[in-house]
Amino acid sequence: MLKKVKTEDAVGLVVGHDMTKTIPGVYDGPRFRRGDVIKKEDIPELLSMGKEHIYVIEKEEDQVHEEEAAIRIAGASAGKNISTTAPRQGRVNLKATVDGIIKINKSLLYEIHSIEDIIIATRHNNATCKAGEIVAGTKIIPLFTTEENLKKLESLCKDQGKVVDVLPFLPKKVGIIITGNEIFKGITEDKFAAVMRRKIEKLGSDVISEVIVPDDEDIIAKAILDMKNKGCDVIVTCGGLSVDPDDVTVEGVEKSGAKIISNGVPVMPGAMVLVAELGDIPILGAPGAVIFKKTTIIDVLIPRILAGDKITRQDIVELAHGGMCLDCEECIFPVCPFGK
Repeated sequence: MLKKVKTEDAVGLVVGHDMTKTIPGVYDGPRFRRGDVIKKEDIPELLSMGKEHIYVIEKEEDQVHEEEAAIRIAGASAGKNISTTAPRQGRVNLKATVDGIIKINKSLLYEIHSIEDIIIATRHNNATCKAGEIVAGTKIIPLFTTEENLKKLESLCKDQGKVVDVLPFLPKKVGIIITGNEIFKGITEDKFAAVMRRKIEKLGSDVISEVIVPDDEDIIAKAILDMKNKGCDVIVTCGGLSVDPDDVTVEGVEKSGAKIISNGVPVMPGAMVLVAELGDIPILGAPGAVIFKKTTIIDVLIPRILAGDKITRQDIVELAHGGMCLDCEECIFPVCPFGK
């Protein structure tokens, strides 16, 4: 338990929480830390920091301090490819140990926050991350919480799994199929392949096959099956997804025997996207927007596919919330999670 005492009366007592000192342009950080024993010579310094009263530790039975609590919350909630930091000012950070996709167990996260005092703040589900980046943080609101609260959290995580995992990017073999009579006949130069290759290779996978085909559903279907036979783990089609009568990429994908997960997604730009599966091989149909827009829905879906994450119809539906991209100049998100 914390006890409030006058600073002048605190000599010999144990500091109950970190106290920050700020000197603009010079220093900003903890001057006194929890656990420090106050000495007589510390009193003027504390008073100069505006601390006429301070909290000292007077621990009661069944009470857990914020640093120990943050460590336990992090330990219970951190999953695969996650490391945890030492506590600082009552907070423990969870960091990715690999490049990949952040997976958040949202239902568990929400249930945990029905427990008094507990905080787990995470980044967005399915966001990409680099090794070493913070993906979540844990702490408690007061300086102490009860053992009961922590045991509730630990029990939930034991029963329902971890709150945060990172799926690593896998070295996939990718095939690219460019569709379009105008490109096949040499009337128009292909601009799809270079764009898609950059996005794929940036995430650690390789394009092992690339072909241009006309707008013919039989030929498109054959190209897909050829890619499968060449050992492609992922197949990307480019073009042929509009409502134009000559665009038959969807028909070609269906003719290959693939199952359509979604023809179109509730995201702008890039709504004309195809998501399908040929057995365990994901097929992604890229819309024309990828040529002239730096960021589209492809930048949301490709990382997940290259991390081996299965995309369901429900995943597609949930993209509608926050799926309106305003093409912000400084945007760091593939699709703005704040719906700006």
